[in-house]
Amino acid sequence: MRLPAALRDALIAARDAERDQIAFYRALAIEAERAGQEGVAERVNGLLADEQHHYSRLVARLMETEGLMGGGVPATLLRDIGWTGWEERARARERGEIERYVSLLTFEMDAATRTMLEAFLDAERRHERELGGKWMGA
Repeated sequence: MRLPAALRDALIAARDAERDQIAFYRALAIEAERAGQEGVAERVNGLLADEQHHYSRLVARLMETEGLMGGGVPATLLRDIGWTGWEERARARERGEIERYVSLLTFEMDAATRTMLEAFLDAERRHERELGGKWMGA
């Protein structure tokens, strides 16, 4: 089954944005650990786990429908982002993800893709609200 071109392109953009979220939260967790902020590191690692789940599910869906894979790890993983003030930056990024998934859900799509994106949206809303993760099931 092939997806409509506009949906396919939007899912590719979402996949790439999730990859950037992974890099952001991984770098943030490293910074929190370096600063001795174990509680922050644990929260951020939960967010990281969910974003990795979203990324892998999007890659799998694009492989199933389009034969497309994900890209490599972006250079942003290597930047020093600092953990001070991370909550404001993380909430803003989560709001961007919420907007992306709300927008994606305006497309006509099959039930499997819609169910997956609705679950992502629910998790992203919890991410923004709680800045903690591990809300995704297998």
